[in-house]
Amino acid sequence: MFGFHPVNLAFRFLLEVAALLGMGFGTYAIVSDAVPTGLAWVLALAVPLVAATAWVTFNVPGDRSRSGEAPVPVPGIVRLLVEFNVFLVAVVLLWFASPTAAIVLALGVIVHYALSVDRIRWLIAAR
Repeated sequence: MFGFHPVNLAFRFLLEVAALLGMGFGTYAIVSDAVPTGLAWVLALAVPLVAATAWVTFNVPGDRSRSGEAPVPVPGIVRLLVEFNVFLVAVVLLWFASPTAAIVLALGVIVHYALSVDRIRWLIAAR
């Protein structure tokens, strides 16, 4: 499989960036009519920042698909859940800004994980 292949890792990086951007756009789309514009922008920046912080903080030591460093070491299943939840929240929030973009992001994530069965198995086994 291709879970640790450089092309798939680059694809995942693009998906991560798209997820964070989608969170921002989606958050703004949801809150822009309910709160002052300045607060909407703050929230649109804060939500992806919190997700990115979780993404880089909770890692499995020795994960070849990342730096291998783990600021907060967690079992592989926890890391997999962090990734899944970041992508899920991104798709849901992005839906409010652009359903088409949300579907494209979701399909990209599905393709990535379909190509990453070896990494998923490694994460599930990692303690």
